[in-house]
Amino acid sequence: MTYLTAPGLPEAAVRARARDGAAAVFPPLDSYGTTVFGAEAAGPGDEIDALRLAPPVFMPGRLAALIDLGREPLYSDVRLTTALGGFDAPVPVYVSALGSTRVAGTSLALSRQAGRLGIPMVIGENVAPMNGFRSSGDDHRKGLLERILAYCEELPDGVGGVCVQQSTEDADSEVWNHVYSDPAVSGLLASGRLGFEMKVGQGAKPGLGGLTMISETRADDLDGQYALERLTPDGASVLRCSSPGTFTEEIFRRQIQLMRNNYPRARCWVKLFPGRDVGHAADIAWEAGAHAVTVDGAEGGTGWAPTGFLGHVGLPLAECLRRIDPAGRTLLASGRVWDGIRAVKLLALGAGAVGLGRAALVAADEDPDHGLERLLDAMALEMRMAVSALGRYAADETGPEDLWRPES
Repeated sequence: MTYLTAPGLPEAAVRARARDGAAAVFPPLDSYGTTVFGAEAAGPGDEIDALRLAPPVFMPGRLAALIDLGREPLYSDVRLTTALGGFDAPVPVYVSALGSTRVAGTSLALSRQAGRLGIPMVIGENVAPMNGFRSSGDDHRKGLLERILAYCEELPDGVGGVCVQQSTEDADSEVWNHVYSDPAVSGLLASGRLGFEMKVGQGAKPGLGGLTMISETRADDLDGQYALERLTPDGASVLRCSSPGTFTEEIFRRQIQLMRNNYPRARCWVKLFPGRDVGHAADIAWEAGAHAVTVDGAEGGTGWAPTGFLGHVGLPLAECLRRIDPAGRTLLASGRVWDGIRAVKLLALGAGAVGLGRAALVAADEDPDHGLERLLDAMALEMRMAVSALGRYAADETGPEDLWRPES
């Protein structure tokens, strides 16, 4: 029985892919031979939706692949394997940070499927302070280590990795110290597949910390640890507010350097919200030693946010990518990613890999056992076809010349 909805995301298409996998990339199979298809008028969307992939007529890259293979290359020859932020993945995709809100904590299905796929997974902020390091036994409160262990139980050798995010309240609980020294993650640490992500902010509510609705009973437990806001006159609706943290250039730089110094065996990721100085912040992060910088565009989803923020605060993802120059460094991008075409556009705009947030949750909600796997099958097929159509045979070979921007 599904219960999640995802306004702003083509939820029906995501659910179809979670059910049918690669077949959902095409029109309904029962329409073959009875329907002819063509492009429809462009509908509402963001700037990335408006971009079109623009294959060239002349493709020296295809000739190079032909010579290498000794035959005409096919889309199935496109290489999607990717090194991202110190981890290896079979496709340039990772699961974005999912924190302590109820939609992210009701099941370990995502952890198991992400592990099985061998794609990196980020565990978001406030999981340990809210749910504990180990499960309390409550179905809605899966502990941090339960998520890691569920992932590791399915993880093949040599790929994937877990990145644990930390916010102000997580730092107060010494989350990274506990994770780094816990025997349950020793295998990840030994194989170089443990990372820590410093969260500066997130796309849906830039400049704010995490927000979660909690019960009055939980409010009593958390009073003094978090700021609490009673939203209704009867006080029954309680908003738990995390601190967004305070950063100057020097504080930012020093915190990254401390991460590298205190946890030398862990990968260092930094997550930026879509602020106007996002390019400058990314440069500082890389110079200070970050293995990867994640930029979460204003299109990025969330478990809970003020509705006014969703449409009016933060830069669109396309604008963020214009302001950042990766220059060979790992840039990760997230924001309304659900299909292979949008993913390839983001790779052409400079991202090294893309994050699945709401789409991953919806896919696992549709099928807790295989929904995310089928969604990734569909994405991988689309990505191979799109990259091959551009005359490329590796996902990281795409560039801005592969995109056409309509006249404004």
